[in-house]
Order: sequence, then structure tokens, then C-alpha cells
Amino acid sequence: MVLLGLFSCGPSRNKDVARIHSIETRLFSPKSTSLDKEAADSLLTLYSAFIKNFPADSNTQRYIFKAGNLYMNMGKGKQAIEMFDQYRASYPNNPRSALCLFFTAYIYENILKNLDKAQESYILFIEKYPRHDFADDAQMALNNLGKTPDQMVKEFEMKKKADSARVADSLKKTGRKKK
Repeated sequence: MVLLGLFSCGPSRNKDVARIHSIETRLFSPKSTSLDKEAADSLLTLYSAFIKNFPADSNTQRYIFKAGNLYMNMGKGKQAIEMFDQYRASYPNNPRSALCLFFTAYIYENILKNLDKAQESYILFIEKYPRHDFADDAQMALNNLGKTPDQMVKEFEMKKKADSARVADSLKKTGRKKK
């Protein structure tokens, strides 16, 4: 009976992995010029079923992360955050957990337009992962949170003008000419 149970799960798992791989290959092919929504929805359904049916499988971790990314790229912020939260809860010590938190902040800011939650998530990211490659990006996002592109350009121009004035002022004090 036990062997029958093990073998009955095996082929289904292998078929699911093969179907997932097949759709991923087609969906993320270099020849693909746009996201095939129908294929993406099918892939997400397969990911969800696999995650539910095989929670301890070695592929589950990867599929949760991929599902979160696919939801995010489809503009489905709530579902993406659910996947990223699940990943962080299940695999807190995995390096991808940091990315999941950063993506969560990004989603709150850019997809869900919830700036308070975005701010909270960016701050948590910076506190938890101060040496991460994306820590500077998180800080920059925090500094520009809620600003329009025009506001950011004006601030950049003002900073550039202030930096130029500071250089000119220091050159005057030292008696050197600007090159």
C-alpha cells in the first residue's frame, strides 16, 4: 500500500514539473516579444497546484519565487506580495528573501500605489539588509517616494546647480581657476 501511494504521487509530480517546464520555456523564450497572458495564467495555476500538493519538494521554493515575479510582472500586486510573503516565511535565511522584501516594497509603491506600505517595506529592507546590493536603490526609492518625475528632475537640477556653486566657491577660496 505504501509503495502504491509513493508511486502514484511520483508520476503526477513528474508530469507537473514537465508541464511547468514546457510552459516556462514557451513563455520566456527569447523569441517571445510579449507576455502571453493565457500561458502565464496557466503557469500560475500549475505553480499554485504544485506548491499546494508538494510543499516539501525541492522545486517548491523556486516556484513560489517565480510565481511572485510573474504576478508582479502581470501587475497583480496583491497576489505577488502573497507569494513573496510566503517565500519569506518559509525560507527566511535564503538570499532571495531579501529580494522578496524589496519587490514587496516596489509593488506597494508602483503597482498598488500604497506609499505608506512602500515606505514601511523599504525601511524594513534597509534595516534588515543594509549591505545588500539593492540597499542604495531602496534608499533612493524612499527619498523619492511620492514624487513626480518632474519633481525629481527639478531636485536633480537644483542639486547639480548647488554642487557647481560649491565647486566654484571652493575654487575662489583656494585661488585656483576652474578648468
